[in-house]
Amino acid sequence: MIETITNTSFTFPGQKKVYKGKVREVYFLENNLLVMIATDRLSAFDVVMPKGIPYKGQILNQIATKMMSLTSDIVPNWLLATPDPNVAIGEACDPFKVEMVIRGYMSGHAAREYALGKRSICGVTMPEGMNENDPFPQPIITPATKAEEGDHDEDISKENIIKKGIVSKEDYEVLEKYTRALFQRGTKIAAEHDLILVDTKYEFGKTKSGKIVLIDEIHTPDSSRYFYAEGYKERQELREPQKQLSKEFVRQWLIQNNFQGLEGQKVPFMTDAYITSVSERYIELYENITGEKFVKADTSNLQERILNNVMSFLKDYTP
Repeated sequence: MIETITNTSFTFPGQKKVYKGKVREVYFLENNLLVMIATDRLSAFDVVMPKGIPYKGQILNQIATKMMSLTSDIVPNWLLATPDPNVAIGEACDPFKVEMVIRGYMSGHAAREYALGKRSICGVTMPEGMNENDPFPQPIITPATKAEEGDHDEDISKENIIKKGIVSKEDYEVLEKYTRALFQRGTKIAAEHDLILVDTKYEFGKTKSGKIVLIDEIHTPDSSRYFYAEGYKERQELREPQKQLSKEFVRQWLIQNNFQGLEGQKVPFMTDAYITSVSERYIELYENITGEKFVKADTSNLQERILNNVMSFLKDYTP
C-alpha cells in the first residue's frame, strides 16, 4: 500500500499547542500563525476509520485552498500560504462553535429526517410533498453545534444559537450572509464543471482584530455533497438515486456493513482493495470538482516532506 499520514507529532519553532480533529491536525504557533495539516484519516458518522486513505489529505487540502482562492473576493478567509500539498498556513482565529450547514436539496440528513415525518429542521420548515433529492424552493440554513472530540454534532436553530449566547445576533447575521454568498458562488463553480452543489457546511472564526473570516475546509467532498448535473432530472422523474460526488459512498458502504457509529457497533474491516477504491473515488472527486488532473505528490517520506516544507516557509516568514 502507498504510504499514508494518519498522525503527526511535529515540534515547530514558537509552537504553543496542538489540536487534533477528526481529519486535521492544527499547530498553533507564535505570531498568531496556525499550521493545519490535512491527514489521510477518514471519518464517517463522526468516527475515524482505522486505516488512512492514500492522497486523501492532499486532495482535501488542495480543493479547500483552491476554493478559498475562488471565493476570497466575496468572503475574507484565514489562509496565508500552502507550502505543502497537505498543509495550509493561516491566521489563528477564535472559531465560532457552530457549523453553518446550507442545503439546496432534500438530501442526506434532511432527507432522513423528512422520511421520519419531520417537517422542520433547525427551526426551518420544509415544504410538504417533497421527494428525496428535490430542490428546496430556496436554500435553507440548518446549523449544527460543533461537537467536542468524540461527540456528535447536533442540529440547532438560529433562535437557540442566539438565545444561548453561542453566537451574538449581530455576528450570526454576518455568518448567515457569508454562508449564502459562498453557497451561491459554490453553486456557480459546480455548474461550470457540470455538477450540482447539493449541500455543504462552512466554518468561521474571528481574528484578533475582530474580523469574521472563513476557516477550515470549503467545498470539499468531506464537507459537501455534489450530484452530476447530467441526468439529474431524468433520475428524479424515475425516482432513481442520484449519481453523487461526496463521501456518501463511504457512509452507504458502512450502513450496508451494519455500522452507523452507534454504541456497540464495530467498524467493518476495510481490505486493501477497498482502501484503494476509496482513494480512487477521492481522486475522481478532485478532478470533477476542480476540473483539473490530480497530480500525486511524492509519498515516499510524507512526514519528512511536510516538516521540511513547513520549516522552509517559517524560516522565510515575516509577520
